[in-house]
Amino acid sequence: MEENINLARQFLLENFVSRGMIVDFAVHSPDKENGISNPHFHVMCPIRPMNPDGSWGNKQRREYVLDENGQRIRDEAGDYVFNAVPTTDWGSPETLEAWRQAWADLCNAKFAEKELDCRIDHRSYERQGVEQLPTIHEGPTVRAMEAKGIRTDKGDFNRWIKATNDRIRNLRKKISALLDWLKEAHEELKKPQTPNLAQILGEYYSERNAGAWSQRAKVQNLKEFNEVCNYLLQHNLTSLEDLQESVSALDQHIATLKENLRGKSNRMKELDELLRMVQFYAAGKPVAEKLATIKWKGKREQFAEENENTLRLYHMAERKLKPYFKDGKLPITSWRKERVRLEQEYKDGQAELSPIYAEVKKLWKIKYKMDQIVHEQERQNAVTQQKKQEIDH
Repeated sequence: MEENINLARQFLLENFVSRGMIVDFAVHSPDKENGISNPHFHVMCPIRPMNPDGSWGNKQRREYVLDENGQRIRDEAGDYVFNAVPTTDWGSPETLEAWRQAWADLCNAKFAEKELDCRIDHRSYERQGVEQLPTIHEGPTVRAMEAKGIRTDKGDFNRWIKATNDRIRNLRKKISALLDWLKEAHEELKKPQTPNLAQILGEYYSERNAGAWSQRAKVQNLKEFNEVCNYLLQHNLTSLEDLQESVSALDQHIATLKENLRGKSNRMKELDELLRMVQFYAAGKPVAEKLATIKWKGKREQFAEENENTLRLYHMAERKLKPYFKDGKLPITSWRKERVRLEQEYKDGQAELSPIYAEVKKLWKIKYKMDQIVHEQERQNAVTQQKKQEIDH
């Protein structure tokens, strides 16, 4: 823990304090549900600079809009039009990205110093090329409820996402292995005129029946042959190329389904955030209206101080909800209906994976049979080659 704190302090000194920022950080070290330690730290710092005399500086400055003659432009109310330009880059997305990368580099350097193989990456799964749907942030309240056995919407949603990710990983792994095998099998079985799958399987099962010891084994061979041929017939698969195209189509379908689920997941998170802002807005609006009616400065400041957190959340929500107001109203009902609809569509999309999984299992069964065919052909070729060498000698 001492090394962790020193690493955090080094990061904050190099990236924040060196810029003139005041930094306050708190170290936490709770255990996860599985007993694994989860050390982390929280940071608070201003984005308002300080002047040389110790007073607070301005977060932004005015940059007036000029006409072609270099004169300031006025709006309909007669006020000069201007853009608010930040005085520092502390609040920019680019700076945040640089800080995230700096922390990753610092941690990875420490891992390398200690000869540890683990590494961290500040980029999102999507930017890393990791095929995984992201979960949503649960927060301490939801986690506390889940720990007590109380199911929550966010908890259920994250469980759906984790189950979907597991299913997608398994499917993509199987499909990737199938594509690799099909490529190898195609090379092994490639001939001037490629025989169709039914012929190859027919020859294979004929040889198996010829060497079967009992009638029961022969019946079982015929039953398996019939099942495989029916599948090939139903899906119009007559060659190795057809089989490979079928597997590739499944892979593309999974990719499309995953992208669709990602879009719904992102929109649900966006709606959850908007509805959370609505709660802050509804709770803070009467407080803000009451504050506006207080004329005496002392009482006004006292009231504002007593309700500081509520007013802060209200003004934050007001800024974020401003683009969505129409005729003074927010489409709250529409948002909630859309959230319910997307959740159902997400469940339906997850359910689509089950039949795809069953399809992949059937293809794996065919793959197993074809593996046996290739192995038998290699064995026969080796025997033929050995006999030829014996005759030559």
